Amino acid sequence: MRGRKPKPSNLRVISGSGCRTGSGKRDVSRPAHSMPTCPAHLSPTAKAEWKRLAQEMHRLGIVSQLDRAALAAYCQAYGRWTEAEKKLKETPALIKLPSGYIQPSPWLGIANKQLELMHKFMGELGLSPVSRSRVSAFPTALGPKPWEFGQDWGNSEPDPADKYFDS
Repeated sequence: MRGRKPKPSNLRVISGSGCRTGSGKRDVSRPAHSMPTCPAHLSPTAKAEWKRLAQEMHRLGIVSQLDRAALAAYCQAYGRWTEAEKKLKETPALIKLPSGYIQPSPWLGIANKQLELMHKFMGELGLSPVSRSRVSAFPTALGPKPWEFGQDWGNSEPDPADKYFDS
C-alpha cells in the first residue's frame, strides 16, 4: 500500500485544508450519476444484496455505471460467503479424513476468502464507516452541495479576503 488514500476534494474543502490537486485545479472527472443494472449471472442471494445496496448507494450518489462490476463482485462474494456459512452450520468445522488426519472444513476456507474479498470491495465502494469518508459522492438531483466551489452561502456582504485573490 502506498500510504493514505487521497481525500476527495469536496472533503478537503469542508475540512479547511483547501483543494490541492496539482496546479490548483479541483477534481472534475465525474462519471454520469446513474443507477447500474443488476447483472443476470448473480446468485439469488447476491441479487438480494444488490437490491439492498444499489438503491441506497444511488441515493447517496456514490455509485455509477462504472461501478457495476465492483458492486457485482462484492455482491457475488457476499452470496458465496452466506452459502459457505450455511454449510458450516450443517457440517463440523473440522473433518476427519479416511487416513485419520483432521483438517478444517473446506467451507471454512471459502467463507474466509469471501470475507477477504468483501472487505476489499467494501473499502473501494464506501461500504464501511471509514471508507465512506474516502469516497466522493456524485452530484444528485437534490441540488448543489455546500462544499461545491462558487456556492452562494446567502451572504450579501463581500468577503474581505476577496481583495487578495484575482478574479
